[in-house]
Amino acid sequence: MKKASFIAVATAATLMAGAATAGTLDDVKAKGFIQCGVTTGLAGFAAPNDKGVWEGFDVDFCRAMSAAIFGDPDKVKYTPTTAKERFTALQSGEIDVLARNTTWTLSRDVNLGFEFIGVNYYDGQGFMVKKSLGVKSATELDGARVCIQSGTTTELNLADYFATKGMKYDSVLFDTSDEVREAYVKDTCDVYTTDQSGLYAQRSVLADPENHVVLPEIISKEPLGPLVRHGDNQWGDIARWTLNALINAEELGITQANVAEMKSSKNPAVARLLGVSGDLGAQLGINASWAADAIGAVGNYGETFEKHLGMGTQLKIERGLNAPWNKGGILYAPPAR
Repeated sequence: MKKASFIAVATAATLMAGAATAGTLDDVKAKGFIQCGVTTGLAGFAAPNDKGVWEGFDVDFCRAMSAAIFGDPDKVKYTPTTAKERFTALQSGEIDVLARNTTWTLSRDVNLGFEFIGVNYYDGQGFMVKKSLGVKSATELDGARVCIQSGTTTELNLADYFATKGMKYDSVLFDTSDEVREAYVKDTCDVYTTDQSGLYAQRSVLADPENHVVLPEIISKEPLGPLVRHGDNQWGDIARWTLNALINAEELGITQANVAEMKSSKNPAVARLLGVSGDLGAQLGINASWAADAIGAVGNYGETFEKHLGMGTQLKIERGLNAPWNKGGILYAPPAR
């Protein structure tokens, strides 16, 4: 390796390490807000409403973290990122946490220097086509033009699936999900592929959603979740246990409406989670009421899911794998004790 190249690599590594070990919680408290990286706009997950206020399932995770730290869910600023930009934004310290429908993989967790703090949505890659094509199965897509967002796991999954099935395809790449959707609508491609949750989100904003069908095949495992930088364990712990608190709250029957009332519960697990007993907040370096504040701000996991993604929304996504482990799903959080 040339000396100049070695210095450049060493400098980059030092910068990444410095960003990760500077004490993110202290930095966040000093500036008075969390800088949260989100998608450029995906219905149900993260998008500005007609008043310019960011809303969605991933947005509520950032709001829950803000409530856990500040006692206020609105101490958040949002940075829209494309699939290509999101990792650089986190590595550089431009954002404090990335909550952007990102798949947990080994290389992202290890090689890129990140720490996934859990899974907030169990997903899998699928395909959407226009009903007019008459396609009923992904096995009928040989020779199709496929619209893909670049910089995602989608590209590799697609190549693996078509190779396994002995089929061919032409990929049409775009930087943002909006560009992919527009190309699909304009017949630049025959098929739109991404995580199934993303397909439901994109279909919900089409002018004629009833004329588009999400095919039944799931071709990958896509555990989506928030992530932080390696090297700052306290910040990672706060993010991880904020998510765990929302999941555990649903299992324990704690809701946004009854969180104050539940502080008098005789259930020791509820008392610990809500800060009535024990010292969980002190262990994290934040207030004893951290979990109660987070739940009071956004509701438990099930409430945020139903509010932004569930059957009462335009996306109409069933809980499926994202139901609690004791109700037919695989959603499960470690105990808060």
